[in-house]
Amino acid sequence: MLENKQVAPAFSVANQENNIIHLADFLEQKNVVLYFYPKDDTPGCTIEANDFTHLAADFAEHDTVVIGVSKDSCESHRAFIDKFSLNLELLADVDGQLCESYGVWREREKNGVKSMAILRSTFIINKAGVLENVMYGVTHEGHAQDVLAQIKQL
Repeated sequence: MLENKQVAPAFSVANQENNIIHLADFLEQKNVVLYFYPKDDTPGCTIEANDFTHLAADFAEHDTVVIGVSKDSCESHRAFIDKFSLNLELLADVDGQLCESYGVWREREKNGVKSMAILRSTFIINKAGVLENVMYGVTHEGHAQDVLAQIKQL
């Protein structure tokens, strides 16, 4: 598991438009909120994405970009963005390497059945590429507002 004040793991992953997005693209200019969610167009994930979208201008005012990550495809991300008019970059970590490097690919048990899934987690990365806050196992309710409050403190 990652911890506060560590250097954030670098990444190069395709977004919803199949363009490769690199963490280095933002360093020195923007803070990055990197949030991992289980699946496009599911109830909790939709609430979280909509909340981040509603606050996008506030994040931008504080030199911060919000990027969501799941193992869904670029096509799934485009459909999710279009359906809900989301104002976010969504990364398609189809091979799971980004999930692994951030420690969010975890075993879970649901109804007595064990499986692997993304643990809803958020990482605030400052302009220097350092993890300001590592949050594993977050809930979607009120999360975007909490993250924005933390960004305002940077």
